[in-house]
Amino acid sequence: MKFETHILPNGIKIIHQQNQSKVAHCGIILNAGSRDEDETQQGIAHLIEHAVFKGTKKRKAYHVISRLEDVGAEIDAFTTKENLCVYASFLQNYYERTIELFSDIIFNSSFPEKELNNEKEVIIEEINSYKDNPAELIFDDFDKQIFNKHPLSRDILGEPKMLKKFTKKDIQDFIKQNFNTDQIVLCSVGNINFSKVVKLSEKYFSKIPINTRTVKRKQFNNYKASNCLIKKNTYQTHCIVGNIAYSMRDKNKMSLELLNDLLAGPGLSSRLNLALREKKGLVYTVESFYTTYIDTGVSGIYFGTYNGNLNNSLTIIKKELLKLRNNKLGTMQLHRAKLKLIGSVAIASENKSNVMLAVGKGFLQLNNVKTINEIIESIQNITAEQLLTTANEIYNFDNMSSLIFE
Repeated sequence: MKFETHILPNGIKIIHQQNQSKVAHCGIILNAGSRDEDETQQGIAHLIEHAVFKGTKKRKAYHVISRLEDVGAEIDAFTTKENLCVYASFLQNYYERTIELFSDIIFNSSFPEKELNNEKEVIIEEINSYKDNPAELIFDDFDKQIFNKHPLSRDILGEPKMLKKFTKKDIQDFIKQNFNTDQIVLCSVGNINFSKVVKLSEKYFSKIPINTRTVKRKQFNNYKASNCLIKKNTYQTHCIVGNIAYSMRDKNKMSLELLNDLLAGPGLSSRLNLALREKKGLVYTVESFYTTYIDTGVSGIYFGTYNGNLNNSLTIIKKELLKLRNNKLGTMQLHRAKLKLIGSVAIASENKSNVMLAVGKGFLQLNNVKTINEIIESIQNITAEQLLTTANEIYNFDNMSSLIFE
């Protein structure tokens, strides 16, 4: 099904796909995240994500949450390094209720001091929980290592000491600078005419004054490979090896997506899962990842293993990476790899909430959206030669960094 788009006079974008489901999905995505914080604001975007639910000029915290939950809807939010998002799933006849609430909490939140202080304590507990889990913490620490003092290196959650100091004015200053109307998208998937979505958006968002972004994000261009060992006294050794990678705009992005899936994507049949877990029993978890940003990306492999098995595991990983760098995939190997990724993409497209968020982000940051058929076609067009080139660029040992917790 096609997506329809519209832009309000103040710059707020709208993208919608109509379907026949009784359940609809709608979200507001703002092109503002932790990379838009300065050194004195670390964690404030994530605090805002929590705080917008704590009261508006016309609603108390309870009434914000109950507005949708009273009709069986689910509402949630998240913060990334580049985005802040509030989204909901609901019965399709509650579109206006949902869009009105989004408008209220994004643009009219009151940030009452008592609620703000309580939410800071909640986030501090979230931070403490995160620090107790080395399998999650290592990903943030790897970003700090890779992006080395660049805004992308900053932890999304922030630090307790700085978090406690944030005031209502600090929050409002960040919102004023970063909640720009030309950097906001309302995304929707549901059984409602696009014209109705546009009318509701006009009703609740068109009065927001134009606020165009003038500050440019600091580009990342100073990567240097490094190796780091941190003593954690954990039962397992946790390790990430990785490299800087293609941005979301790069034409080679899809070839790396395919390599990433082949190497250690979901399922038991990936190369590293077979080599490390099924054949040797060296790991319980091994996974590869590829995260894209507007101007850069990061690709890597994470695994956890018994302390004495680290070197053996790394040797096996390097052998598998060398195979991808030196041996062009045969016709059947390439065909199977494509089928697996296409199947994963198709299954993921059945989750309409994820589709809604993905197309919203694409329209917001790239100003275009690929249909499922276009994505499948781009996978089918990948050649063995492209994969070989990509493998040699991204899996070059001389340019890869490592982080070890032991």
